[in-house]
Amino acid sequence: MNSWPSSKARQVLAALLRIGWRIKRQTGSLRTLEREGWPDVIFAFHDQEEIGPRMLSRLSRHTGLQPHDL
Repeated sequence: MNSWPSSKARQVLAALLRIGWRIKRQTGSLRTLEREGWPDVIFAFHDQEEIGPRMLSRLSRHTGLQPHDL
């Protein structure tokens, strides 16, 4: 069973910024995020877009995001 709730992209991005990621560059809604000790991550979601549990789980493997961070 997946413990991730569906969340708006704006909320997920805010959580990533809180845990130490920062926006390296942005072109429209395509953002490249960076964090020391991690490879860069492309965050390609519009702010109002709903991100489902499956995609959040995949994103967490690359960013260290946890369900309680949302």
